[in-house]
Amino acid sequence: MTWPPKSPRWVADQPMTDKANTRYRRVLLKLSGEALMGAQGYGIDHDMVDRIAREVIEARDLGTELALVVGGGNIFRGLSGATTGMDRATADYMGMLATVMNSLALQDAIERNGGETRVLSAIKMSEVAEPYIRRRAIRHLEKGRIVIFAAGTGNPYFSTDTAASLRAMEIGAEAILKGTKVDGVYDKDPMKFDDAVKFDKLTYLDVLNRDLKVMDSTGISLCRDNDLPIVVFDFTTEGNIAKVMNGENIGTTVRG
Repeated sequence: MTWPPKSPRWVADQPMTDKANTRYRRVLLKLSGEALMGAQGYGIDHDMVDRIAREVIEARDLGTELALVVGGGNIFRGLSGATTGMDRATADYMGMLATVMNSLALQDAIERNGGETRVLSAIKMSEVAEPYIRRRAIRHLEKGRIVIFAAGTGNPYFSTDTAASLRAMEIGAEAILKGTKVDGVYDKDPMKFDDAVKFDKLTYLDVLNRDLKVMDSTGISLCRDNDLPIVVFDFTTEGNIAKVMNGENIGTTVRG
């Protein structure tokens, strides 16, 4: 008897990554909540969400297993709520709910454009999302579904940057791709300073010591401890997600 047995179930459940023709077998894409609001300044810009959905599907069709974490800053940011006198834990839970709203908007857009998705929430809300279970998430990825992780880590005081690092390690992602509004990491804000210098490569310690705001310090430290690369790139340029998947040297790579 051969192993594994050639049953119909086993064949149907084969991972789809054998056909991958990209640099990565499995990645996690991190987007800020602000990415979804486009130019309108608040809320969800449906044209922008549709564009992101199409690019995500294009990247997935290259053969890479793809998971997403999206922030909630376009709707509510827990830290800013706490600065106005709100209890920090309460404000953070409200921020988690904002990420669920964004995740559902992305799910809807991806499925309207022909993709298959699952939203997994760290806070139980079975009417709208599956509960986060690591092994379930991995099976969804192996079956070619785009997995969206919602509600951060499910704990206050932890950002979606930390959630992205944690989930990426749990699912065995080979890198975190962080989409921003600039084409990489600079020594200072390129939107304010003409002499800002872009870095092609950085170490985790460079980011921490220079306080470069790639991610919060907890997220960076998690990546450093587990040698998980971070690629920071400009998601506003159409086609860049697929270019990163294909290994083109755009943006800034952070690793040990």
